[in-house]
Amino acid sequence: MYTRAELSKIRTEFWIAFGQYMKPVPNSYGRRTNWPNYKTGVKDIYFRMRAEREFASIGIELGHTDLEMQELVLDQFGHLKKILEGCLKESWVWKLHVENEMGQSISKIECVLEGVNVLDSNDWPKIISFLKPRIIALDAFWDQVKPGFEDF
Repeated sequence: MYTRAELSKIRTEFWIAFGQYMKPVPNSYGRRTNWPNYKTGVKDIYFRMRAEREFASIGIELGHTDLEMQELVLDQFGHLKKILEGCLKESWVWKLHVENEMGQSISKIECVLEGVNVLDSNDWPKIISFLKPRIIALDAFWDQVKPGFEDF
């Protein structure tokens, strides 16, 4: 059993390791980026990566407080689904109006890797290998479509 401080330390160490691993990888503009804290530059649209006790996930989260706006933005992503899947080389799960860990209603497009544990450093290579190509692909996708979302 881990204390809260130990859990926090292990998770922090994982994200530092992931950041160091990704540091030499440029974004689609050829610039350095802070991959673990990727900024989309568009309000209420986030690229989220999670590493937990039973899974790792990556996704696009829509956090607009206006649920109709959330649906509209998710629909806009739907129009770009072929481009997204072309960049990702896989299809992800689309969820409209689900509750996040803070009790807020969000919508998301995500991919989950089950059966890994961030608390086990032996799983870190699997988690990193899962997250790395997907965040790079999301960056490439976002480079193509971001202007269409800047007015939301």
